[in-house]
Amino acid sequence: MKLQRLGECGSEIPALLADDGQVYDLSGLASDIDGTFLAGGGMERVRAAHAAGELDVLEGAGALRVGAPVARPGKIVCIGLNYRDHAEETGAAIPPRPVVFMKDPGTVVGPYDEVLIPRNSVRTDWEVELGVVIGSRARYLEGREEALACVAGYAVSHDVSEREFQLDFSPQWDLGKSCETFNPLGPWLVTADEVADPQDLRLRLEVNGVQRQDGNSKDMIFQVADVIAYLSQYMVLEPGDVINTGTPAGVALGLPGNPYLRAGDAVELSIDGLGTQRQTFAQA
Repeated sequence: MKLQRLGECGSEIPALLADDGQVYDLSGLASDIDGTFLAGGGMERVRAAHAAGELDVLEGAGALRVGAPVARPGKIVCIGLNYRDHAEETGAAIPPRPVVFMKDPGTVVGPYDEVLIPRNSVRTDWEVELGVVIGSRARYLEGREEALACVAGYAVSHDVSEREFQLDFSPQWDLGKSCETFNPLGPWLVTADEVADPQDLRLRLEVNGVQRQDGNSKDMIFQVADVIAYLSQYMVLEPGDVINTGTPAGVALGLPGNPYLRAGDAVELSIDGLGTQRQTFAQA
């Protein structure tokens, strides 16, 4: 299934995008697509209602704003330097353990929403990432199978970063990762059963029509299942939490001339089977 949230910010309607392109209203089954929905069997109810023909078409869906497919997560956990080529382009050593940092959940916006370049920023950068949405409580997991069983689904995630804030202003990365609008998510939450192998997905990103990133999740240093199991040893992952799993090479930080983003720039990013995002950047 492909789950969406459609409508103005703060009043989104939960919806199902069916295989035939029809959009169905889920507001009779759920108040929102969030941790409560995921933990309480929401996806199973939607699947059963759709199979039984009980869902109403959401009229005018094509004219509605597309919100993030998951309401504000409890937390966003990020894995840095998780592609060998990205670590190499930035001059960083290949990490022996996952590099973990947190991102403010308030950064999540819709996949086509405007993204704001922070005031006093000179090094705002892009990062296409595979986002993993947790569907059931995860603590002290013992292996890959247990880890993948906790996944509700996957989404395109844009881990926008301000490199000066991230690397020069603090020994931690959070300052450069948590600026407002710095995590467009979506357009869909694609349920885990529709993703045959999360380690075989092509990730692409263009800036103003110029291809900058073209990688594959098979090149992750730490795979999705390993990341989830690892994190569960140190924190409890709750339904609705998002994990950003790292970005391949091609960010401005590693390119000749460091072509950082400026107001008016347009970024388009996509992942196989998970959809496409597009944002225009503006000055905060």
